[in-house]
Amino acid sequence: MSGHLSHIDDAGDARMVDISAKSKTARVAVAQGFVSMSAVTLEAVRQGNIKKGDVVSVARIAGIMAAKRTHELIPLCHPIALTNILVDFTFEADGLAITSTVKTTDRTGVEMEALTAVSVAALTIYDMCKAIDKAITIEGVSLRSKSGGKSGDWKR
Repeated sequence: MSGHLSHIDDAGDARMVDISAKSKTARVAVAQGFVSMSAVTLEAVRQGNIKKGDVVSVARIAGIMAAKRTHELIPLCHPIALTNILVDFTFEADGLAITSTVKTTDRTGVEMEALTAVSVAALTIYDMCKAIDKAITIEGVSLRSKSGGKSGDWKR
């Protein structure tokens, strides 16, 4: 890992990275997270018995919408033309695993978009279920892999 942060200029001020000279390449990022909840809450989500509606469908749409708006939420992110956003959920014994895969052909990567999709999907699950389970936790939001660009492929 280099000691230079690309979002900090020589004077130590935050700046948006100039990507105008970079080539457009196919880029993919995958992020994951986990929403831990009680067995009762998890079963209510699985059965569609949450008063606010279909938790998984709403969280999926929230994640997709969030990925598309990442540049509005994270100050130094570029607006990127996203070509695909997937937000998937896996029921596990103690909660829901969330995986987001984001794709583009652009001058900068989509790691932040994938992480934002997972984060907002997880927050949506919390919001929809908090009336019956205030102890829900959001855990382990992390980048799992990325491909494309000058730095190449990376896998956790």
